[in-house]
Amino acid sequence: MNESAQLIKAAESLTKIVNCQTFANPVSYVYNPLQYAWKPHRHYLHTYGNSRKKIVFMGMNPGPWGMAQTGVPFGEVSLVRDWMGIEEPVDIPFLEHPKRPVVGFACEKSEVSGRRLWGLFSERFDSADAFFADHFVLNYCPLVFMEESARNRTPDKLPASEKAALFTACDEHLRTCIRTLDPEWIVGVGEFAQKRAQEALAGLDIRHGKVLHPSPASPAANRGWAEAAVKQLAEQGIW
Repeated sequence: MNESAQLIKAAESLTKIVNCQTFANPVSYVYNPLQYAWKPHRHYLHTYGNSRKKIVFMGMNPGPWGMAQTGVPFGEVSLVRDWMGIEEPVDIPFLEHPKRPVVGFACEKSEVSGRRLWGLFSERFDSADAFFADHFVLNYCPLVFMEESARNRTPDKLPASEKAALFTACDEHLRTCIRTLDPEWIVGVGEFAQKRAQEALAGLDIRHGKVLHPSPASPAANRGWAEAAVKQLAEQGIW
């Protein structure tokens, strides 16, 4: 079984596990793009996860206008479609928040974090193939959590009892991905991702790095995320 087939199998397994988990208030809506946006996600894994990598970037969980729409981590629509060449049909979540509709590649809202992350990669590398020759991007948790107000709720804010089961599944999925891709580095996009990688991959022969999260909620990211990220990667010896 090649690398992409192993990643696809791991994603299918993770989906089955997290779909059986429940989350209490204030979480009112849970989206799993590995399920309703499986076609573009599978396309992403099949096309770009088909070889071992040197560097894996890992984010926290999907954003409402990125992976929640395209099935691709940090998946800003224009970059997924035009740079990666991925555009597949996307269904809708079983229970959809009226303020967070899933319209797939017809989404006109921008995922700022994804625009910054993939924008940097697309500027630095001549093509998606050139980037993915040595790099890959994944998320730690596949789920989107929303409160009744449509406010996003990140996995780190879940109660300990809910995090325990969820993080166990996500840790195992991450270990499988890392064993499959066999990278030299895993780079946490933000502090949460770095900490989860350090805990989940303890004992594995891999180097840990970190970059500033590109979220618009971060004043530092808004002052020039790409420049800051490149500097961080250079200082750590990753790029």
